[in-house]
Amino acid sequence: MDGGDLASNNAHATRVQALFDTIAPRYDFINDLQSFGLHRRWKRQFVALADAHSGQRALDVCCGTGDIAFALAATGATVTGLDFSQPMLEIARHRQQAIAPAALTFMHGDAMRLPFAAESFDVVTCAYGLRNLPDWRAGLVEMRRVLRPGGRLLVLDFGKPDNRLWRAVFFTYLRLALPVFGWVFARNAPAYAYVLESLRAFPAQHGVDAALRELNCADVRVQELLGGVMAINRATAPAH
Repeated sequence: MDGGDLASNNAHATRVQALFDTIAPRYDFINDLQSFGLHRRWKRQFVALADAHSGQRALDVCCGTGDIAFALAATGATVTGLDFSQPMLEIARHRQQAIAPAALTFMHGDAMRLPFAAESFDVVTCAYGLRNLPDWRAGLVEMRRVLRPGGRLLVLDFGKPDNRLWRAVFFTYLRLALPVFGWVFARNAPAYAYVLESLRAFPAQHGVDAALRELNCADVRVQELLGGVMAINRATAPAH
């Protein structure tokens, strides 16, 4: 990576962090609004596919306000939620005081430089975060690095429908409706306009699938939701 790439990545990370810091108080409410509540169903499917259970260690990267981390902890797994936004983490920790699962820790960190030893986790998840990284491949490499042999890696994010008409409808919704939600409920239209901007630069489910195969993952699969509007990528780390 040359100096220009590094500067560009740093600028991107600073911008995205500022956006999420700003919208943190209304983040969960607007997610319900913009997805018509469907994101909760998708997250339940995502956690079910992760198949975490007691005695396992799970890492939720880009954990935000903690939805996935709390659901993983409910399975009995020991869970770490990591995010770069302190306001998001503060909300997650506040929620934790009410729910109080014993084996759940939230920490500040960089998804592209995970502060864990190799092969530390049985399950690694990332929901709606990979697309926002300055270098999503670097983030995926890190997630694969900390995954134990036989462990499961899952990514839930916006997809790009293969059907051109449905993709056009979906992108029009993102372009027109999301900034309105952002302005009305968070007084921040650019934060939600950013969703479409980030998706245009992201290869979505098929690109993530290809990258997981390049990382020598096994059992690589894509599960598309709502015609490819959302997608779950999953894979396992082969046994030594």
